[in-house]
Amino acid sequence: MRQIVLDTETTGLEPELDHRIIEIGCVELMNRRPTGRTFHKYLNPERDIDEGALSVHGISRADLEGKPRFVDIVEELRAFISGAELVIHNAAFDVAFLDAEFARLSGMSLRVAGLCRVLDTLALARGMHPGQRNSLDALCKRYSVDNSRRELHGALLDARILADVYLAMTGGQGALALTAADVTLGGLDGGTTVRALVRPLVPLRVIAATAAELAAHEAMLALISKASGGRCLWSARVPGAAAHSSVAGQTMSSA
Repeated sequence: MRQIVLDTETTGLEPELDHRIIEIGCVELMNRRPTGRTFHKYLNPERDIDEGALSVHGISRADLEGKPRFVDIVEELRAFISGAELVIHNAAFDVAFLDAEFARLSGMSLRVAGLCRVLDTLALARGMHPGQRNSLDALCKRYSVDNSRRELHGALLDARILADVYLAMTGGQGALALTAADVTLGGLDGGTTVRALVRPLVPLRVIAATAAELAAHEAMLALISKASGGRCLWSARVPGAAAHSSVAGQTMSSA
C-alpha cells in the first residue's frame, strides 16, 4: 500500500477568504516503510501573510519572492499523490486548502477526493485517546517521537514527524531514519538537521510447552474425545493427528 504523509503551511486559516498555501511537504511510505521519496515546495502566494500565521511558521512574503506559484507545480504534485492514501493531521484543513488551490486553476477540475483516499490522524487519535490532547506535539510526547527541532512549523519537517507518529500509533513500526541517525531537510535557511527516532526491533519470544504440559494436553484431548464420541478435532484416533495435537499443545502453552 502506498501512502503519502502530507502537511501544508498557509497564509492564514480561511481558504474561503483567499488564503493560500505557501509550503507543501510530503513523505512517501510503501507498505508502512519510508521509501526516501519526498515532495517539498515553497510557493509564492501572491498575497500578504497574516501575522498569526507568520508566528506559527516564520515564513514571510519576502522569503517567497521568486518561488513558484501553485499552478507551476500542480502537475508534479498530482503525479506524486495520485492513487495513494494521504495521511494528514486535521485533514479537513489541508484538503480544503488544496481543493481551493485546484479550484483556481482554469481548465482543470480537480479535487483531492478524486485523486486520493484520505486518512485523518487527528480523528484516529481522538478515537484512540478520547478526552485527551491530540495535537501533533501531544502525540509526539505520548509516543516518544523526537520533535525537539520543531520550534516553528514546517511542512516537510511536520510530515516526517507525523509519519513517525502515525507508524507508532498503528503498530509501532520504526521511525523514518533509513540508515543515518540524522536527516537534513532543505529549507529557506539552507537546511535544518533533524535527529530521527530509531527504535530497536523487539524479537518475538516463543515459549515451548514442557513434557508435563504436553502430557496434560494429551490427557485433556482424550477426555474431550470420549465425551464427544470420538469427534475431537485433534484426537489421536485420526491418522496423523498425534503430531498436530503436540503442536497444538505447544501453541496453547505459548499463548
